[in-house]
Amino acid sequence: MFKRLREDIAMVLERDPAARSTWEVLTLYPGVHALALHRLANSLWLTNFKWSGRWVSQFARFLTGIEIHPGATMGRRVFIDHGMGVVIGETAEVGDDCTIYQGVTLGGTTLNKGKRHPSLGRNVTVGAGAKVLGPFTVGDGATIGSNAVVVKEVPAGATVVGIPGRVIGGTADKKGVFVPYGVCDEIVEPVEPTLAPETTAHVKDIDHRIDEVMSQLDELQEKFDEQQLANDAKESVDAGVNVRSVKS
Repeated sequence: MFKRLREDIAMVLERDPAARSTWEVLTLYPGVHALALHRLANSLWLTNFKWSGRWVSQFARFLTGIEIHPGATMGRRVFIDHGMGVVIGETAEVGDDCTIYQGVTLGGTTLNKGKRHPSLGRNVTVGAGAKVLGPFTVGDGATIGSNAVVVKEVPAGATVVGIPGRVIGGTADKKGVFVPYGVCDEIVEPVEPTLAPETTAHVKDIDHRIDEVMSQLDELQEKFDEQQLANDAKESVDAGVNVRSVKS
């Protein structure tokens, strides 16, 4: 148990630049607390003390804001960063060295009693607010972008973004580099690749023309304002001349 706890602390120190010491991580990181309590809840669950396991998991939820069902399988060196609002279902499996950010749901989409939650491979990153729903596998080294909704299998090393989730390429994780929140240079607008190149070019051309028209309108407005000021000044001068003529 203490070996697993040391591994959890070491992972936090490795992946969170805000973590300054072992004592700080041990006392102030809810993800570490949630995982430690889950190990107790899971052991109770597996020895058929179901109610006791659920009680411990609910206490952990109250204490940390992280809800891990006691039946879920959690790997080694899992890092739950911030953690508030994380929900991990009963039949979910989380592999070694995974990173899960706040607001993530590993949920089910069926009322069946069997396998209904996702399985994450090793070194998977799930960005803040992402929802991974259903009994499928997310491959090793995959990245789920923040706020993505994933409802089907994800290949190893893939990057998934959008609603519904779309595979848009690889990830730096394949090179052994951890990417916070799953953000990397390869992430692009997920809708654009689905459009015909001609359509995309036409839209960009229209945007350029609109910018030109707006620029010309601004120039005309400036000229109009200048002319209006000149006319007002001329009218004031003429009015003054007329007044002096009448007095004379």
